[in-house]
Amino acid sequence: MKILPAFLLCVGTALAVGCSKTNDVVPEVAPAGAMAQISPTGVDGQKLTPYVDYSSVYRYNVIDINGQRVNLGRYRGRKILIVNTASQCGYTPQYTELQTLSTQYASRVVVLGFPSNDFGGQEPGTDGQISNFCTGTYNVTFPLFSRVAVVGTAAIPLYRFLGNQAYNGVTNDRPTWNFCKYLIDETGHVVRFYPSAVTPLSATILNDILTPSPTAVGQVRN
Repeated sequence: MKILPAFLLCVGTALAVGCSKTNDVVPEVAPAGAMAQISPTGVDGQKLTPYVDYSSVYRYNVIDINGQRVNLGRYRGRKILIVNTASQCGYTPQYTELQTLSTQYASRVVVLGFPSNDFGGQEPGTDGQISNFCTGTYNVTFPLFSRVAVVGTAAIPLYRFLGNQAYNGVTNDRPTWNFCKYLIDETGHVVRFYPSAVTPLSATILNDILTPSPTAVGQVRN
């Protein structure tokens, strides 16, 4: 029996490990000219694939509050308001305005709620408890996702992307408390970050939602 050279064994091992590794992103073909001009490796150090738009949230998969895997590309064509939520916060009544925003402006924007216990331990419940609270108290019908970390080393990849300008091209702002918000345009790119005190139906957010983004009318994002 022949013994394989050591370097061939190393290559085979590396390939096997690479094939078994799970990834939180899925390839997404970028619009012409819209490929991100960022470092050779993206969030979490994954090797970048040509023609994938790494400045778009559409490459991310997240888990909804019912345990189902969701790719954010399903919301293509509308703006997205991403909010880190909590059930026991002074800002919790913002759920009312978030629900109003999601119903009155459904053709323009989709609200996505990401419950998090990162700030003040104000979201201690299970996904089931959070879902029951949101639907029972605030009649929430917009998509809610499984409770996650949004800051620090435990933050999910989506939030590491949202809070790093080197990847999203716009902002280094990260959530500082519950109910911080990121607006994403119709092609999946970050538009703006809003702190907790900026309410969902504020003139600032409504104006940003109702104003078409340059990328939505065929212009290439710089």
